[in-house]
Amino acid sequence: MKSTFLTVEATGPVATITLTQPDVRNAFSDEVIADITRAFSWVGAQAQVRAVVLAAEGPAFCAGANLNWMRAMADYSREENLVDAGKLAEMLRVIYTCPKPTIARVQGDVYAGGMGLVACCDMAVAASHAGFCLSEVKIGLIPATISPYVIRAMGPRAAHRYFLTGERFDAAEALRTGFVHQVVEAEALDSAVDGLLKHLLSASPAAVQACKKLVLDVAGREVDEALIAETVAGIADIRASAEGKEGVQAFLNKRKPSWLGS
Repeated sequence: MKSTFLTVEATGPVATITLTQPDVRNAFSDEVIADITRAFSWVGAQAQVRAVVLAAEGPAFCAGANLNWMRAMADYSREENLVDAGKLAEMLRVIYTCPKPTIARVQGDVYAGGMGLVACCDMAVAASHAGFCLSEVKIGLIPATISPYVIRAMGPRAAHRYFLTGERFDAAEALRTGFVHQVVEAEALDSAVDGLLKHLLSASPAAVQACKKLVLDVAGREVDEALIAETVAGIADIRASAEGKEGVQAFLNKRKPSWLGS
C-alpha cells in the first residue's frame, strides 16, 4: 500500500510499518489514523507475514495529535467528536487484534495518543533515552480512547498516577510498570527487536496466532465453568490441528518441525 505518512515493507515473514513524519514528531491526523488502520489490516491479512514491527523515524516515536488536527477538533460539536474519536478507537482495535504478533520499536519519545500505539502492540522495546507521557490532563482532556490498552499495559496502579499527573517518565519507569518489555541503548534497539523476532519465527505460526487470541480472550475474565470449557476446547483443537500434530511428532522424534524447514 502507498502512503504519504508511513511505509510498509513486507518482503518476507516480517512486515515493518514505519511512521515517516519526523518533522511533526509522527503525530496523528485523520489521514495518518486512516493509513495506520489500513496498514495493519493489510499486513494482518498477508499469509506470508508472521510478525509485524511498528517503528518510526526521527527523535520521537509519536507525539499524539498534531497541531492542525487539534485546531480542527477545538471547533467540533460533540457529535463530530464522537465520529472523530471513533476513527482513533478503530485504529487501536485493529492494531490490538491484529492476528499476527506485533512489536513496537520505540526509538524516541511517546506522548498522549502515541502511548496507545505502544500499548496496543504485543511487545515493546524502547531506547533508554525515550520519554513517556500521558499529557492529556495538562490541556484539559483525558486519555479515554487509549485507556483500555494503556491500563492493560501498565496496570491500574501506575495508570492512576500517570493519567492524573500528566508527568513525564523515563524508559526505566516504563519498564518497571510493564509498559515496555525491554530497554536498551539506542544502538542495540534493532538487535533487541531481532531477538524477539527470532523467537516468534521459530515457533509454530498457528500456535503463535492461537496464543495471541488466547491472551485476548482470557485476560481479566473470571475463572468459571465457561472459561474452563473454552480453554479445554482450545487445547483439544490445537492438539488435533496439523501443526499441533507435526510439532509434537517433531519433538518426540528429535527433529525440526516443518515450519523451520529441513
